[in-house]
Amino acid sequence: MLKSHVKFHSIAGKRLVLIVDDEIVNREMLRNIVQNDFDVVMAEDGEEAVEKIKEHGDLLSLILLDLNMPKMGGYDVIQWLKSSDDYVNIPVIVLTGDKHAEVDSLTMGAADFLTKDPLVPEVVLTRMQKTIELYEDRSIIQSTEREDLTGLFNKEYFYRYSEQFDTFHSELIMDAVFIDINHFHLINELYGRKAGDEVLIHLSDYLKDLREKTRCIAGRVEADKFFVYIEHGKVSYTTMAEEINSHFDDFRDIHVRVRCGIYQNVDKSFDIETRFDRAVQAANTIKGNYSKSIARYDNETFQKKMFEDRLITEMDEAMATHQFYLNFQPKYNVHGEEPVLASAEVLVRWDHPELGRISPGQFIPIFEHNGLIQKLDFYIWDRALECAGRWRKEHGIELPLSVNVSRMDLYNSSLIDFIIEKLIDYDISKKNLYLEITESAYMDDSAQLIEIINSLRAEGFKIEMDDFGTGYSSLNMLADVPVDVLKMDMRFVQNLNSSEKQETMIRLIMDIAKYLKMEVVAEGVEDKEQVDFLRSVGCDVIQGYYFSKPLAEKEFVEHVLQAQKK
Repeated sequence: MLKSHVKFHSIAGKRLVLIVDDEIVNREMLRNIVQNDFDVVMAEDGEEAVEKIKEHGDLLSLILLDLNMPKMGGYDVIQWLKSSDDYVNIPVIVLTGDKHAEVDSLTMGAADFLTKDPLVPEVVLTRMQKTIELYEDRSIIQSTEREDLTGLFNKEYFYRYSEQFDTFHSELIMDAVFIDINHFHLINELYGRKAGDEVLIHLSDYLKDLREKTRCIAGRVEADKFFVYIEHGKVSYTTMAEEINSHFDDFRDIHVRVRCGIYQNVDKSFDIETRFDRAVQAANTIKGNYSKSIARYDNETFQKKMFEDRLITEMDEAMATHQFYLNFQPKYNVHGEEPVLASAEVLVRWDHPELGRISPGQFIPIFEHNGLIQKLDFYIWDRALECAGRWRKEHGIELPLSVNVSRMDLYNSSLIDFIIEKLIDYDISKKNLYLEITESAYMDDSAQLIEIINSLRAEGFKIEMDDFGTGYSSLNMLADVPVDVLKMDMRFVQNLNSSEKQETMIRLIMDIAKYLKMEVVAEGVEDKEQVDFLRSVGCDVIQGYYFSKPLAEKEFVEHVLQAQKK
């Protein structure tokens, strides 16, 4: 155990003790017993003791206190100490002739109890030393377990005490609550660090008050982030968030609002960190949403997050082991009497060894969100061009392939070099590679994007605008963007029979495309009636289940060879 700490030392280097007794003989006797080991100050009654305590403050390591004294008795001194924030941690050993006062003394807060009859010097010194060591060690632990600014538990000790709470209260249903201050960094930047600290202290004061009302443990775990482990059903979290926000209404002129994530009825088979990770996950679902202050964790959200994290983690291995594979959906030119196979769109699929077939609708948005889509796209382009090169050598097939290019790909400086390098590696002509760019990409910094796409067209690549008509289109945009082909979103075709307006919209798109000298590809075509209408209004190319579903490589090659025989 730690035996000393600087704040308990007097100037002379010994610990300082206060002897309080109204009998001068007793005071002197005690001083003779302890003076070789301790520095001593003395008081003859409770009132003088209080003055000595105020005078010497944190230097006092211990008080030897008689009970029966004039003016102010020993019990009153103990009560005064325990009500004082500054001196509450100074340990007291009651030293009295009243043998029956032990229980009352200890109940009121004395650290130990000794009787004057008999007064054994070795016992007095040993009790004093052990009491001081105990309180100094406790003080040091408290100084490390609590963070300085708010006095709440730091992250490490918050977890420890929460686990300990569960040990002794295993029957209680508990909630994990995460509290975060919205845009706290702006408070520091606009009003200064001092104002930011005041906000943190203000919030911690609320949590300390909450701790007095119900069984809970509170900690400040990072910057403006707080954890509360609280008994379930004792607090309305909607009310709590409102109270915290209103707690700041009159706080200077700073607009402060919090968001709270709640994991209710925690599963105690999970460790404490996992429980609060779930509370944080809940809070993150409303990040930036200023109309909501609280969000509750639900297992469906957690399972979704775990699934997404797993896909992200296993993506590299999936590419290395070719779990990602390509499908090819034929596209037919319908200008003549008989449709002619014109090209094919490259589609990616994921066959996971444990999870089975994973839909592109699941993994593509995840990879787009975190930037991994670039890595996957480069993989797809390489695999697609390798297939095209092999088909040409083995079967004499030269058929243009359309590959998707994400918005992030377009800002990659190595994009053109990579594609050209792969075309050379697999001996593929540029005219046989179409680049599909989603319509929404053109709305993001369109001037720079147009410059990049113009560079691709200058290299000889055909550019297709995918998903045209999904909600971002404008006539002005169509007039400016460098596009060779409009791929009309499948929802136009699927809703073809719903109203005359839908037919009118498709006719309008065809007229615009013809005026701008763009080809039109219709996606999602499933029946002859749709084909006949699209041909009648001048659609160039049709893609959909009417002609063929997406095909695996072997099936696709057979499909192409069969089409070439006709």
